[in-house]
Amino acid sequence: MHRLFVALRPPPDVRKMCLSAMYRGPAGWAWQDDDQLHITLRFIGEVEVRMAEDIAQALQTLRAPAPQVQLSGVGIFDHGARSALFARVTPREPLEALHRKIDRLLVQCGLQPEGRAYLPHITLARRRNRSDDAQRWLEEHADLTSPSQRIGHVTLYESILGKHGATYEPIARYPLDSAAGNPI
Repeated sequence: MHRLFVALRPPPDVRKMCLSAMYRGPAGWAWQDDDQLHITLRFIGEVEVRMAEDIAQALQTLRAPAPQVQLSGVGIFDHGARSALFARVTPREPLEALHRKIDRLLVQCGLQPEGRAYLPHITLARRRNRSDDAQRWLEEHADLTSPSQRIGHVTLYESILGKHGATYEPIARYPLDSAAGNPI
């Protein structure tokens, strides 16, 4: 079985801004490292090898514009013990369109359509059992912003769960169309 997801890898300076915001975060949260920072476009979950191969092949047919993205504040998915702190990514509409295209390709492979509303974000930390309240951190980083930058490809990742959390292994990269410049 392979645990897969499709994501955009933020440019280095955007990841650096995220890491800087995480530097003085509340204690007890499981903070992400640079290798874990991404913008999920579609979580797939566990699939058999054959389905993973079909997904990789279907993503080769993806045709979509390379999105311009920027950080635009922070937030919390407040789900009690499963809460997560995140950086908002905007503009939302081009990322939603890319999410929908990827979802349609995966449905053609036999997966169920995405059931949740899509909110572009970069997860920064996940709550642990004894984590400090994050309200002060949220207020201090409410104005987290970055310049708009183009991301020129999507990546199919495998999420490998381990004793110290998940590691994300890129399986394949798929270029996005660009009117100008080279993909990041």
